[in-house]
Amino acid sequence: MIKLTRLAVQGDTTLLLTFSDGTAAPWSAGALIARDTVMTRPLADPAYFARAFIEGGALAWPNGFELSADALHQRLEASGALVRDAA
Repeated sequence: MIKLTRLAVQGDTTLLLTFSDGTAAPWSAGALIARDTVMTRPLADPAYFARAFIEGGALAWPNGFELSADALHQRLEASGALVRDAA
């Protein structure tokens, strides 16, 4: 099972995600934020977006919104964005 191992804020709506298989990619939450739901609306605030953290290997925010590392990994892999860490 793929898990997130690190994240770094790279902009108002972008995170650099590193996964347990040694791959990493920038991920933009722009499309997710554009849905403008009760759970995603707070992410439009850059200060709140930057409060992202890893909980149980998943991407999470303080309001309880979580995204599966597996789903994120699959989307990033399908888009060709994942890069294996050379280290």
